[in-house]
Amino acid sequence: MQLRRVLFPALVGALCLAALSLQAADRPPLFQTSTLQALMGGVYDGDLTMQELARHGDFGLGTFDALDGEMIGLDGVFYQIKADGRVYPTTGAMKTPFAEVTFFKPATTITLPRSMTYKELTDHITGVRPTANLPYALRVEGVFSAVKVRSVPRQQQPYPPLAEVAKQQAVFELTNVRGVIVGFWHPAFLAGVNLAGYHCHFITADRRAGGHLLDCRVEQGSLALDPMAAFFLRLPQHQAFLQAELAGDYSRELEKVEK
Repeated sequence: MQLRRVLFPALVGALCLAALSLQAADRPPLFQTSTLQALMGGVYDGDLTMQELARHGDFGLGTFDALDGEMIGLDGVFYQIKADGRVYPTTGAMKTPFAEVTFFKPATTITLPRSMTYKELTDHITGVRPTANLPYALRVEGVFSAVKVRSVPRQQQPYPPLAEVAKQQAVFELTNVRGVIVGFWHPAFLAGVNLAGYHCHFITADRRAGGHLLDCRVEQGSLALDPMAAFFLRLPQHQAFLQAELAGDYSRELEKVEK
């Protein structure tokens, strides 16, 4: 009898862990290379090829070697949006200093109930999100009456901090377009490793224009949400990352960069 009292809690714990593992295994993980803190500090040297990145996901965002534009991964195809606001194809040999991807497998897909600004859209997503303790990949596809996006030019060494680069950003305004928002939401406990909150890029349906999403109004469309129960972080091994000062507080600079 005593033996049963000792073993039963252990058995229950093992079964709970097994169930959790099965649930996590059923959801594609989030894969990230480098950290947002490193990017804020000017670590722009790419060290992971696009071919390698694509092995970890078919959906995502990031940037390219020397901060050469914005990255969007959608339906297994990766695009580069340069400082002219135009979309370019990528090659497997191109490298990224920062990116996050997943194999997009939405658990929830809903029709948006009405026209929404970007703020209203993110508030709506927050309202339908089952929990605030998991990261989410999100896809919003539809008709947009207005979209404001940005991209930044390729940088030269010595690299300036991202807050300085943001002053060089080119901003583009699109009207009456069909397109897709590719984004992520991260819990507050991932701040520094990534952006706490929403981080989204946009690309038009014809794959001709896009960038980092600053603002929009979606008139009609659908929202797909993919919660992720596993997060894999890959860290660069080159000297720029190993010698970077990653303990600073970039919260104020980050707010300016994102807006």
